[in-house]
Amino acid sequence: MELEVRHLRVVCAIAEAGSLTRAAAALSMTQPGLSTQLRRIESMLGGVLFDRRRSGATPTAFGELVLARAHAVLPGIDALLADTARAARHLASPDRVRVGSVGAPLIGHLVLAIGSLLPEAEVTSRCHYSPVTLLDDLAAGRLEAAVLGDHPEQVLPQRDGVTLVPLVTEPVFALLPATHPLAGQEAVSLAELADHDWAMPRPDGDRTREYWSSVCALAGRRPSAPHEAEGRQLIELVRAGLAVSLCQATFAQTPGVAVRPLAGNPLWYRHVLAWHRDGPLAPHGDDILRTVAAGYLDTCAAGPVYADWRRRHPDMAQLPLPASGAPGPAARRVFPPQKVLGN
Repeated sequence: MELEVRHLRVVCAIAEAGSLTRAAAALSMTQPGLSTQLRRIESMLGGVLFDRRRSGATPTAFGELVLARAHAVLPGIDALLADTARAARHLASPDRVRVGSVGAPLIGHLVLAIGSLLPEAEVTSRCHYSPVTLLDDLAAGRLEAAVLGDHPEQVLPQRDGVTLVPLVTEPVFALLPATHPLAGQEAVSLAELADHDWAMPRPDGDRTREYWSSVCALAGRRPSAPHEAEGRQLIELVRAGLAVSLCQATFAQTPGVAVRPLAGNPLWYRHVLAWHRDGPLAPHGDDILRTVAAGYLDTCAAGPVYADWRRRHPDMAQLPLPASGAPGPAARRVFPPQKVLGN
Protein backbone atom coordinates (compact mmCIF):
# COMPACT_ATOMS: atom_id res chain seq x y z
CA MET A 1 0.00 0.00 0.00
CA GLU A 2 1.37 3.44 -0.93
CA LEU A 3 0.78 6.70 0.90
CA GLU A 4 -2.07 8.69 -0.64
CA VAL A 5 -3.45 12.18 -0.14
CA ARG A 6 -6.48 10.79 1.70
CA HIS A 7 -4.15 9.23 4.28
CA LEU A 8 -2.74 12.68 5.06
CA ARG A 9 -6.30 13.98 5.42
CA VAL A 10 -7.03 11.18 7.92
CA VAL A 11 -3.99 12.11 10.01
CA CYS A 12 -4.99 15.80 9.98
CA ALA A 13 -8.59 14.95 10.89
CA ILE A 14 -7.45 12.96 13.94
CA ALA A 15 -5.18 15.78 15.08
CA GLU A 16 -7.93 18.36 14.60
CA ALA A 17 -10.58 16.29 16.40
CA GLY A 18 -8.28 15.31 19.24
CA SER A 19 -9.66 11.77 19.40
CA LEU A 20 -10.26 8.83 17.08
CA THR A 21 -13.94 8.69 18.05
CA ARG A 22 -14.63 12.30 17.03
CA ALA A 23 -12.47 11.97 13.91
CA ALA A 24 -14.31 8.81 12.87
CA ALA A 25 -17.63 10.64 13.14
CA ALA A 26 -16.32 13.54 11.06
CA LEU A 27 -15.00 11.14 8.41
CA SER A 28 -18.21 8.99 8.37
CA MET A 29 -16.21 5.98 9.52
CA THR A 30 -16.44 3.58 12.42
CA GLN A 31 -13.93 4.05 15.22
CA PRO A 32 -12.46 0.53 14.78
CA GLY A 33 -12.15 1.13 11.05
CA LEU A 34 -10.30 4.40 11.61
CA SER A 35 -8.00 2.73 14.13
CA THR A 36 -7.17 0.03 11.59
CA GLN A 37 -6.45 2.61 8.91
CA LEU A 38 -4.27 4.64 11.27
CA ARG A 39 -2.20 1.55 12.07
CA ARG A 40 -1.66 0.97 8.34
CA ILE A 41 -0.60 4.58 7.83
CA GLU A 42 1.81 4.36 10.77
CA SER A 43 3.21 1.13 9.35
CA MET A 44 3.76 2.82 5.97
CA LEU A 45 5.46 5.84 7.50
CA GLY A 46 7.51 3.85 10.00
CA GLY A 47 6.48 5.37 13.30
CA VAL A 48 3.69 6.04 15.79
CA LEU A 49 1.78 9.24 14.98
CA PHE A 50 -0.40 9.64 18.07
CA ASP A 51 -0.31 8.82 21.75
CA ARG A 52 -3.74 7.36 22.34
CA ARG A 53 -5.16 7.70 25.84
CA ARG A 54 -8.62 7.88 27.36
CA SER A 55 -8.38 11.66 27.23
CA GLY A 56 -7.81 11.61 23.46
CA ALA A 57 -5.12 11.38 20.79
CA THR A 58 -2.05 13.61 20.99
CA PRO A 59 0.54 13.78 18.17
CA THR A 60 3.93 12.30 18.96
CA ALA A 61 7.11 14.09 17.88
CA PHE A 62 7.07 11.90 14.79
CA GLY A 63 3.41 12.78 14.28
CA GLU A 64 4.14 16.49 14.53
CA LEU A 65 6.69 16.09 11.72
CA VAL A 66 4.14 14.35 9.52
CA LEU A 67 1.44 16.90 10.34
CA ALA A 68 3.75 19.80 9.50
CA ARG A 69 4.46 18.31 6.08
CA ALA A 70 0.79 17.44 5.53
CA HIS A 71 -0.31 21.00 6.37
CA ALA A 72 2.27 22.28 3.90
CA VAL A 73 1.20 19.91 1.12
CA LEU A 74 -2.59 19.73 1.39
CA PRO A 75 -3.45 23.40 0.65
CA GLY A 76 -1.59 23.17 -2.65
CA ILE A 77 -3.37 19.95 -3.55
CA ASP A 78 -6.75 21.46 -2.62
CA ALA A 79 -6.01 24.50 -4.77
CA LEU A 80 -5.04 22.24 -7.67
CA LEU A 81 -8.25 20.23 -7.31
CA ALA A 82 -10.36 23.39 -7.14
CA ASP A 83 -8.70 24.85 -10.24
CA THR A 84 -9.02 21.63 -12.25
CA ALA A 85 -12.66 21.23 -11.11
CA ARG A 86 -13.49 24.71 -12.42
CA ALA A 87 -11.67 24.00 -15.66
CA ALA A 88 -13.34 20.60 -16.06
CA ARG A 89 -16.81 22.04 -15.46
CA HIS A 90 -16.09 24.74 -17.99
CA LEU A 91 -15.11 22.11 -20.55
CA ALA A 92 -17.93 19.71 -19.68
CA SER A 93 -20.68 19.55 -22.26
CA PRO A 94 -23.35 17.12 -23.47
CA ASP A 95 -20.83 16.08 -26.14
CA ARG A 96 -18.53 14.46 -23.58
CA VAL A 97 -19.66 12.36 -20.60
CA ARG A 98 -17.21 10.45 -18.39
CA VAL A 99 -18.61 7.69 -16.20
CA GLY A 100 -17.01 5.72 -13.38
CA SER A 101 -18.09 2.54 -11.62
CA VAL A 102 -17.22 0.21 -8.80
CA GLY A 103 -17.64 -3.52 -9.35
CA ALA A 104 -21.43 -3.53 -9.73
CA PRO A 105 -23.89 -4.62 -12.44
CA LEU A 106 -25.16 -1.10 -13.24
CA ILE A 107 -22.44 0.44 -15.40
CA GLY A 108 -23.87 -0.89 -18.68
CA HIS A 109 -27.36 0.33 -17.82
CA LEU A 110 -26.02 3.78 -16.89
CA VAL A 111 -24.07 4.13 -20.15
CA LEU A 112 -27.13 3.05 -22.15
CA ALA A 113 -29.32 5.52 -20.27
CA ILE A 114 -26.92 8.37 -21.04
CA GLY A 115 -26.70 7.29 -24.68
CA SER A 116 -30.47 7.38 -25.08
CA LEU A 117 -30.78 10.80 -23.43
CA LEU A 118 -27.74 12.38 -25.10
CA PRO A 119 -27.35 10.46 -28.37
CA GLU A 120 -24.69 12.85 -29.69
CA ALA A 121 -22.49 12.52 -26.62
CA GLU A 122 -19.27 10.58 -26.50
CA VAL A 123 -19.54 8.39 -23.39
CA THR A 124 -16.41 6.92 -21.81
CA SER A 125 -16.18 4.75 -18.71
CA ARG A 126 -13.60 3.45 -16.27
CA CYS A 127 -13.80 1.23 -13.21
CA HIS A 128 -12.16 1.52 -9.81
CA TYR A 129 -12.47 -0.62 -6.70
CA SER A 130 -12.83 2.39 -4.38
CA PRO A 131 -16.13 4.34 -4.40
CA VAL A 132 -14.49 7.16 -2.44
CA THR A 133 -11.92 7.68 -5.20
CA LEU A 134 -14.70 7.89 -7.78
CA LEU A 135 -16.64 10.25 -5.54
CA ASP A 136 -13.59 12.51 -5.29
CA ASP A 137 -13.29 12.44 -9.09
CA LEU A 138 -16.93 13.50 -9.38
CA ALA A 139 -16.44 16.38 -6.96
CA ALA A 140 -13.32 17.49 -8.83
CA GLY A 141 -15.08 17.43 -12.20
CA ARG A 142 -13.07 14.51 -13.59
CA LEU A 143 -16.28 12.46 -13.97
CA GLU A 144 -19.86 13.41 -14.78
CA ALA A 145 -21.54 10.35 -13.23
CA ALA A 146 -20.68 7.20 -11.32
CA VAL A 147 -22.04 3.92 -9.98
CA LEU A 148 -21.03 3.73 -6.32
CA GLY A 149 -21.78 1.46 -3.38
CA ASP A 150 -21.51 1.32 0.39
CA HIS A 151 -22.44 -0.72 3.46
CA PRO A 152 -24.36 -0.08 6.69
CA GLU A 153 -22.41 2.19 9.07
CA GLN A 154 -19.99 2.96 6.21
CA VAL A 155 -22.09 5.48 4.32
CA LEU A 156 -20.46 7.44 1.53
CA PRO A 157 -19.51 10.96 2.64
CA GLN A 158 -21.22 13.94 1.05
CA ARG A 159 -19.18 15.99 -1.43
CA ASP A 160 -19.90 19.55 -2.48
CA GLY A 161 -21.62 19.68 -5.83
CA VAL A 162 -22.37 15.93 -6.01
CA THR A 163 -25.85 14.40 -5.95
CA LEU A 164 -25.97 10.95 -4.33
CA VAL A 165 -29.12 8.91 -4.96
CA PRO A 166 -29.49 5.47 -3.30
CA LEU A 167 -31.03 3.10 -5.81
CA VAL A 168 -31.51 -0.11 -3.82
CA THR A 169 -30.09 -2.06 -0.89
CA GLU A 170 -29.61 -5.77 -1.47
CA PRO A 171 -28.39 -8.68 0.69
CA VAL A 172 -24.87 -10.03 0.48
CA PHE A 173 -24.68 -13.71 -0.51
CA ALA A 174 -22.22 -16.54 0.09
CA LEU A 175 -19.85 -17.56 -2.72
CA LEU A 176 -18.85 -21.23 -2.62
CA PRO A 177 -17.10 -23.86 -4.74
CA ALA A 178 -19.82 -25.75 -6.60
CA THR A 179 -18.67 -28.99 -4.94
CA HIS A 180 -18.64 -27.54 -1.42
CA PRO A 181 -20.92 -29.35 1.10
CA LEU A 182 -22.63 -26.04 1.99
CA ALA A 183 -23.58 -25.53 -1.67
CA GLY A 184 -26.27 -28.18 -1.20
CA GLN A 185 -28.13 -25.99 1.29
CA GLU A 186 -30.82 -23.48 0.42
CA ALA A 187 -29.16 -20.90 2.68
CA VAL A 188 -25.85 -20.77 4.53
CA SER A 189 -25.30 -19.39 8.01
CA LEU A 190 -22.45 -16.98 8.59
CA ALA A 191 -21.23 -19.25 11.40
CA GLU A 192 -21.00 -22.22 9.03
CA LEU A 193 -19.16 -20.14 6.47
CA ALA A 194 -16.71 -18.86 9.08
CA ASP A 195 -15.47 -22.42 9.71
CA HIS A 196 -13.74 -22.41 6.30
CA ASP A 197 -10.83 -20.49 4.79
CA TRP A 198 -11.91 -17.24 3.11
CA ALA A 199 -10.76 -15.17 0.19
CA MET A 200 -11.25 -11.46 0.97
CA PRO A 201 -10.63 -8.18 -0.84
CA ARG A 202 -7.51 -6.34 0.24
CA PRO A 203 -7.86 -3.90 3.15
CA ASP A 204 -8.63 -0.24 2.55
CA GLY A 205 -10.23 0.79 -0.72
CA ASP A 206 -13.99 0.38 -0.46
CA ARG A 207 -13.84 -0.97 3.14
CA THR A 208 -15.68 -4.16 2.14
CA ARG A 209 -13.27 -6.33 4.09
CA GLU A 210 -13.67 -4.16 7.18
CA TYR A 211 -17.46 -4.49 6.96
CA TRP A 212 -17.38 -8.26 6.48
CA SER A 213 -14.97 -8.67 9.40
CA SER A 214 -16.98 -6.43 11.73
CA VAL A 215 -20.22 -8.36 11.12
CA CYS A 216 -18.43 -11.68 11.63
CA ALA A 217 -16.96 -10.34 14.87
CA LEU A 218 -20.45 -9.35 16.09
CA ALA A 219 -21.48 -12.93 15.44
CA GLY A 220 -18.56 -14.10 17.56
CA ARG A 221 -16.62 -15.52 14.62
CA ARG A 222 -13.34 -14.44 13.04
CA PRO A 223 -12.83 -16.41 9.82
CA SER A 224 -9.36 -17.27 8.61
CA ALA A 225 -8.56 -15.36 5.41
CA PRO A 226 -5.32 -16.69 3.93
CA HIS A 227 -6.21 -15.40 0.46
CA GLU A 228 -6.38 -11.72 -0.46
CA ALA A 229 -7.93 -11.16 -3.88
CA GLU A 230 -10.58 -9.32 -5.84
CA GLY A 231 -12.56 -9.86 -9.01
CA ARG A 232 -11.53 -12.73 -11.26
CA GLN A 233 -8.71 -13.87 -8.96
CA LEU A 234 -11.09 -14.22 -6.02
CA ILE A 235 -13.51 -16.23 -8.13
CA GLU A 236 -10.73 -18.55 -9.29
CA LEU A 237 -9.65 -19.24 -5.70
CA VAL A 238 -13.24 -20.17 -4.84
CA ARG A 239 -13.67 -22.24 -8.00
CA ALA A 240 -10.51 -24.19 -7.15
CA GLY A 241 -11.97 -25.12 -3.77
CA LEU A 242 -9.34 -23.15 -1.86
CA ALA A 243 -11.67 -20.69 -0.19
CA VAL A 244 -15.20 -19.43 0.35
CA SER A 245 -16.19 -15.78 0.11
CA LEU A 246 -19.07 -13.33 -0.19
CA CYS A 247 -20.57 -11.59 -3.20
CA GLN A 248 -23.27 -9.18 -4.32
CA ALA A 249 -26.67 -10.78 -4.77
CA THR A 250 -26.52 -9.83 -8.46
CA PHE A 251 -23.31 -11.85 -8.98
CA ALA A 252 -23.44 -13.38 -12.47
CA GLN A 253 -23.74 -17.17 -12.45
CA THR A 254 -20.28 -18.65 -13.12
CA PRO A 255 -19.43 -22.31 -13.80
CA GLY A 256 -17.72 -24.00 -10.87
CA VAL A 257 -19.04 -21.69 -8.17
CA ALA A 258 -22.33 -21.59 -6.28
CA VAL A 259 -24.15 -18.56 -4.85
CA ARG A 260 -26.32 -19.05 -1.78
CA PRO A 261 -28.22 -16.58 0.47
CA LEU A 262 -26.94 -16.02 3.98
CA ALA A 263 -29.41 -17.17 6.61
CA GLY A 264 -30.95 -14.19 8.38
CA ASN A 265 -29.55 -11.70 5.84
CA PRO A 266 -26.82 -10.33 8.17
CA LEU A 267 -24.94 -8.32 5.51
CA TRP A 268 -26.16 -5.68 3.05
CA TYR A 269 -24.84 -3.66 0.12
CA ARG A 270 -26.33 -0.42 -1.22
CA HIS A 271 -26.14 0.65 -4.88
CA VAL A 272 -25.82 4.42 -5.29
CA LEU A 273 -25.94 6.56 -8.43
CA ALA A 274 -24.14 9.89 -8.44
CA TRP A 275 -23.65 12.83 -10.76
CA HIS A 276 -22.40 16.38 -10.59
CA ARG A 277 -25.08 18.95 -9.90
CA ASP A 278 -23.58 21.36 -12.42
CA GLY A 279 -22.91 18.69 -15.05
CA PRO A 280 -24.76 17.80 -18.25
CA LEU A 281 -26.66 14.92 -16.58
CA ALA A 282 -28.26 16.94 -13.78
CA PRO A 283 -31.44 17.77 -15.77
CA HIS A 284 -31.91 14.09 -16.65
CA GLY A 285 -31.71 12.56 -13.15
CA ASP A 286 -35.22 11.08 -13.08
CA ASP A 287 -34.90 9.50 -16.53
CA ILE A 288 -31.49 8.03 -15.66
CA LEU A 289 -32.86 6.53 -12.45
CA ARG A 290 -35.83 4.92 -14.21
CA THR A 291 -33.67 3.39 -16.94
CA VAL A 292 -31.02 2.07 -14.57
CA ALA A 293 -33.70 0.71 -12.21
CA ALA A 294 -35.32 -1.19 -15.07
CA GLY A 295 -31.93 -2.62 -16.02
CA TYR A 296 -31.29 -3.63 -12.43
CA LEU A 297 -34.58 -5.53 -12.30
CA ASP A 298 -33.61 -7.37 -15.49
CA THR A 299 -30.32 -8.31 -13.86
CA CYS A 300 -32.18 -9.58 -10.77
CA ALA A 301 -34.45 -11.74 -12.91
CA ALA A 302 -31.47 -13.25 -14.74
CA GLY A 303 -29.98 -14.63 -11.50
CA PRO A 304 -32.05 -17.60 -10.29
CA VAL A 305 -30.81 -17.49 -6.68
CA TYR A 306 -31.46 -13.78 -6.21
CA ALA A 307 -34.74 -13.96 -8.14
CA ASP A 308 -35.90 -16.69 -5.75
CA TRP A 309 -34.79 -14.66 -2.74
CA ARG A 310 -36.78 -11.67 -4.00
CA ARG A 311 -39.90 -13.82 -4.42
CA ARG A 312 -39.54 -15.07 -0.83
CA HIS A 313 -38.88 -11.58 0.59
CA PRO A 314 -41.35 -9.32 -1.23
CA ASP A 315 -41.25 -6.64 1.48
CA MET A 316 -37.49 -6.37 1.14
CA ALA A 317 -37.33 -6.72 -2.63
CA GLN A 318 -38.99 -3.47 -3.65
CA LEU A 319 -36.96 -1.02 -5.67
CA PRO A 320 -37.37 2.43 -4.09
CA LEU A 321 -36.82 5.49 -6.25
CA PRO A 322 -37.09 9.11 -5.20
CA ALA A 323 -39.65 11.17 -7.05
CA SER A 324 -36.90 13.44 -8.34
CA GLY A 325 -33.16 13.42 -8.81
CA ALA A 326 -32.63 15.08 -5.45
CA PRO A 327 -31.51 12.81 -2.61
CA GLY A 328 -34.44 11.57 -0.59
CA PRO A 329 -34.78 9.42 2.52
CA ALA A 330 -32.35 6.59 1.84
CA ALA A 331 -34.43 3.67 0.62
CA ARG A 332 -37.85 4.92 1.73
CA ARG A 333 -37.64 2.49 4.60
CA VAL A 334 -38.79 -0.48 2.55
CA PHE A 335 -36.01 -2.51 4.16
CA PRO A 336 -35.89 -3.33 7.88
CA PRO A 337 -34.74 -0.14 9.67
CA GLN A 338 -31.45 -1.70 10.76
CA LYS A 339 -30.69 -2.64 7.15
CA VAL A 340 -31.44 0.71 5.54
CA LEU A 341 -28.68 3.24 5.08
CA GLY A 342 -29.25 6.94 5.60
CA ASN A 343 -28.09 9.58 3.13
